[in-house]
Amino acid sequence: MTLPDDLLISPKDEVTIRQRLTRVARGDLPADRRVRVGRLLDVHSRMWLRDQEIIIAGRRIAYVGPFGSWPGTAAETLDRSHLMAVPGFGEVHKHIESSHVSPEWEAALVLPHGNTWTCEASHEFSNVNGAKTLDFWLAARLAGSPQKIFPLPGSAVPPTAYEWGGGYFGRDEQAAFLSESLMVAGLDEVMDWPAVWSPENPSHDRLWGMIEATFAARGVVEGHAAGIRDLPNINAFAAAGLASDHEAWTAEEVLDKLRRGLFMELRPHSAREMIQGLLAAGLQDWSQFALTTDDRSCSDTMKMGATDYNVRLAIEAGLAPEVAIQMVTLNPARHMRLTPWVGSIAPGRFADLVLLDDLPTLSIAEVWADGEQVSEGARYLKPVPRIDWPDWATRTVNITRPMIAADFAIKAEPGRQTMQAALLRPFHWADDFLTAELPVADSEVQRDASRNITKFAIVDRFSGEGRTSAMFWLGTGPKTPDSALACSMGHDKHNIWAVGSSDEAMAIAVNALNDLQGGWALVREGQLVATVRYEIAGLMTCRPPEALDAEMQRLYAEGAKIEWMYEPTFSPRWFPGFPERLAFATLTCAPWRWVLVAPSPLAPEGFVNVATGQTHPVVW
Repeated sequence: MTLPDDLLISPKDEVTIRQRLTRVARGDLPADRRVRVGRLLDVHSRMWLRDQEIIIAGRRIAYVGPFGSWPGTAAETLDRSHLMAVPGFGEVHKHIESSHVSPEWEAALVLPHGNTWTCEASHEFSNVNGAKTLDFWLAARLAGSPQKIFPLPGSAVPPTAYEWGGGYFGRDEQAAFLSESLMVAGLDEVMDWPAVWSPENPSHDRLWGMIEATFAARGVVEGHAAGIRDLPNINAFAAAGLASDHEAWTAEEVLDKLRRGLFMELRPHSAREMIQGLLAAGLQDWSQFALTTDDRSCSDTMKMGATDYNVRLAIEAGLAPEVAIQMVTLNPARHMRLTPWVGSIAPGRFADLVLLDDLPTLSIAEVWADGEQVSEGARYLKPVPRIDWPDWATRTVNITRPMIAADFAIKAEPGRQTMQAALLRPFHWADDFLTAELPVADSEVQRDASRNITKFAIVDRFSGEGRTSAMFWLGTGPKTPDSALACSMGHDKHNIWAVGSSDEAMAIAVNALNDLQGGWALVREGQLVATVRYEIAGLMTCRPPEALDAEMQRLYAEGAKIEWMYEPTFSPRWFPGFPERLAFATLTCAPWRWVLVAPSPLAPEGFVNVATGQTHPVVW
């Protein structure tokens, strides 16, 4: 009989569960099922074992050994002797929110790809409703989803001291999360590096309080070392106790960080080159490595795959399949201190199996989770739990008035015909902002489409007031008159951003998002022509991935009818000129310097250098 409490890892019930597993392993109590497999990968030794049996009691494994060696009886015996068993795949660092479907639907999407457990890096939902973070991430499991989600509350809540609204995490909040559930694995990626090393930074005490609380509970402090490539800062990063990095781009950078004790998490966009470079450098020990998805939309997962895609990429780059599999099973489980429950096919662990019919291509025949088969080929076999998400998840865009064109206007000084303007552009890594002289008309500073200069705005969606910061950006938006794009997903604070060729169009787009409670809104020549609904936290939707993908394709189709500005720094891989990637261009964490945030007491115009705290007018 399965224990209901086994849905979550509860200190209170874990002993009872393991007492039962002990007796089943000895044959003193019957098991629920015996599964015979032709070969089994022991990830601890990286050896294949032939003709093995896996004894399952409830959702856990009680016994593993040669077929026929177990002395007990099982309610059923299943023959999978034509297949190879490897452990369920885990994600060491992933934002489920970036799939844009709610956790129960994302689980149904990725489980057929072998992904049975995920360490959720929760500074997306946490920035929208921090108080309900654990309620949100544990809801799908409690409703019966077979995927295990191990939440790591976000260190970046808020991302910087110059942002506010939706959530605030410090020492006390992190201590409470870690004491509430064993599912909480640690602290999500510490991104605000200037706040870590500088005692003068206004986020310094908050971040170190979270780190202290995580150490006190023996949790893992995940890192984010983007742009940290010099040895003094790499050493300082490791000395701070930040245990990992997933932001490296070259093999040389990986080796520098690996040699200072960091656990390296390789993302697909650079994994092939890094693995090939590390192999060429003679790396033998891959135990300090994991493969990680980080961010992937459900549309891309439907086309590419999930964790299985990452493993195939590593194999194609030259790694042995067994090593690549360790990088999504045992290695991340060890790093996250989750080996009692996941990461291997061994007693006490959840009975999560990926059954392969071909190893070199990682062809998945079946996936098992919680001791039951959940997929056959690419088909998910289980019902998706119905969750009636409450208002705290579905009513998160709080703008209590209609936005108007004047909200996005940038006023000129009286009598001026031109003014100097500060400019940013997508992924602006430079120490200083750009500048341009822009014309004035009707007492307002104007865009200049002939130079690819448009207007970009951040709208606060938390206070009810719709406080707005606006400035000029280079190469980001529509040239088509009276057109705009707005979105409620803007990493990492997830206020609404809007970019447009007229202030009126920007207001229309933001008002549409307020009505939708989040998503995308596209305005062409003054008319709302496409929307995508993210009604869960303004980041996700509670619908099948296919339904969301259909809406996204309509958005792309309408976007193709608009002429978009484009700069060479904006990668053509992302629908040239169409600024979907601006959801990531709003990042405010290190190594960014000058950024635009919603107005705050520390940054009244919203234009601030997050490394130094310096502010500057957007026009002068």
